[in-house]
Amino acid sequence: MTTETKPNGQADEKITALYCRLSVDDDNKDEESNSITNQKQILQDFARKEGYTNTMFFVDDGVSGTTFQRPNFMRMERMAENGEIGTIIVKDLSRFGREQVEMGRLTQVVYPSLGIRFIAIQERVDTLTGDGVEMMPFHNIFNEWYAAQTSKKIRAIWQSKADNGKRVSSSVPFGYRKDPNDKEKWLIDEPAAEVVRKIYALCLAGRGPSQIARQLEKEQILVPSAYYESIGRSHAQKVPANPYCWDQKTVVGILENRQYTGCAVNFKTTTVSYKVHKTIYKPAEEHQVIPNMQEPIISEEQWLRVQELRKHRRRPTATGRASLFSGLVYCPDCGAKLHFCAAKSLKRNQEFWRCSNYKDGRGTCKIHYIRDVVLEKIVFEAISGLSEFVKCHETVFLYMLAKKTNAMRQKEHKRLEQTVEQGTKRIAEIDRLIEKVFEQNASGILSDERFSKMLQNYEKEQKALMREVSDSQKTLQEAKQKVTDLRLLLRTLRELTDIAKLTPALVNSLIERIEVHNNDKSSGHCYVKVDIYFTAAGMIDIPTEQEILAMMQEIRENPQDFRFVA
Repeated sequence: MTTETKPNGQADEKITALYCRLSVDDDNKDEESNSITNQKQILQDFARKEGYTNTMFFVDDGVSGTTFQRPNFMRMERMAENGEIGTIIVKDLSRFGREQVEMGRLTQVVYPSLGIRFIAIQERVDTLTGDGVEMMPFHNIFNEWYAAQTSKKIRAIWQSKADNGKRVSSSVPFGYRKDPNDKEKWLIDEPAAEVVRKIYALCLAGRGPSQIARQLEKEQILVPSAYYESIGRSHAQKVPANPYCWDQKTVVGILENRQYTGCAVNFKTTTVSYKVHKTIYKPAEEHQVIPNMQEPIISEEQWLRVQELRKHRRRPTATGRASLFSGLVYCPDCGAKLHFCAAKSLKRNQEFWRCSNYKDGRGTCKIHYIRDVVLEKIVFEAISGLSEFVKCHETVFLYMLAKKTNAMRQKEHKRLEQTVEQGTKRIAEIDRLIEKVFEQNASGILSDERFSKMLQNYEKEQKALMREVSDSQKTLQEAKQKVTDLRLLLRTLRELTDIAKLTPALVNSLIERIEVHNNDKSSGHCYVKVDIYFTAAGMIDIPTEQEILAMMQEIRENPQDFRFVA
């Protein structure tokens, strides 16, 4: 049996693929002429005029032409490889793609070998008759160049927006919604925001992402995509079969999103190039943070404390029981964490801590043994004592902190800021100088020997400056973190009334580190020293009444001594 072929070269039973594509990167001036509706009309009119009847549309809307990983394009390719397609027609070559190498491979090698006719209407390309084929590589090169230029323009627009204090990303995180009167403005979406606050509270209570996900599922709380679906808001996420089944990655994304503190975070990600769209996550120091962009859902102090807690993984014991202090207890001798020991054979008052390097006496450290109930009592008394002290003598407390942080006075803070500013300017200036000596050497003004020596000196100076600027920035950031942590500590202590018992959230908000020393039996009794380091404040020894009176006198005489810390 033979297949009848029409004059236009199309086999009756084979499909004529009418391919349309529109990218979000297309210029506004081309948007109307390149719209999917416009492309469909042009392709349909052409197919009817040329006698193609067995037609099928393949449409990729909002996909860049620099990639061929497009859903409907790949579907068309599969059908072509299966011998289902006889002709492919596009409005113009740029709609087919903007990557010259793959364009050439498909139109000049793959399609001819499969017996597929390729037609681009605008450029009058027809691989069956040979029309326009010799000019096709030049069109493809220009189309790729256009994509490169468009990518540069878009990046320049992003940078301009960021330089003017605007957010770059249009993506709105769960918990916010766009203001219908101002698309640049975000409003709190209260039902979703309550879920975000709950997730942070659970983390402060010592729960990990997977535990939080299970808790949310147990409480029948809708996942973000299901929530958007329930209120009729458009979204690109797929709703899972179980709308309450939270993924721990979603929880992690919420816990790590700094925008919940009310800021905008620009340039968190980038791509390899305009051709390779693989997402690259940039380090935190390269992010641009713009404060006070929207009303916060989570306080800055709470967000930072959560990030600190998440650095320390907390594994429950085989019994499923965990201590209030998991991840916070350390050995002062070897620096390792203490291991919480709980077993089915142990009662609650028998659960204990020991150094992870003890290893039943065969390790490199001593046991550093303390029962969990005893540690809980010690920490409870320390927090209660500090709370009472701060309520009665907050000014004295701040003065004590100021005396501990004399190294970061206003003068030192200003010096570090100047170091960063001047160092950054000089680094940029050296870049320009290096470029200049390269040009002078290339033009023969500067000898190779002199050029080599100058380049070596410039690079040496620049490396030293980069280290100095980096160290200064780190010191400033640590100082800022301490002040932020101090605000959280003070707020928590001020809000405390009568503490009936310790909670994970309270412990994680107030305690930064606990060190348990090895037992001392020199006095004939077993004595264990415990050092408690409070968030931002470190170890605090509550002063006597006499010491408090003396410090209050010092404050009256030198009020500037605690102004910077406060």
